[in-house]
Amino acid sequence: MTVSGIISAIIVGLIVGALARLVLPGKQNISILLTILIGLVAAFIGGFIGNAITGGDDGFSIITLIIQVVLAVIGVAIVGGTSGRKSVRR
Repeated sequence: MTVSGIISAIIVGLIVGALARLVLPGKQNISILLTILIGLVAAFIGGFIGNAITGGDDGFSIITLIIQVVLAVIGVAIVGGTSGRKSVRR
């Protein structure tokens, strides 16, 4: 991945994290910073998977974007589900 590819993955990661929260129904109990971090990770992993599928093209691909959003939604759902409110028993 080139430097411009890394910078674009960071920018796309920010957007993908926000899209994941919009796509996922209900309220997520995680911070926006954690959502952005999940979006960044999803953007990098989705970028590698998308490049493998499309033949290594470093340009914009809708397939790559869809993979990134799906990975971010899965990540937000997993983290949101594990960091839910703790119930207090009396």
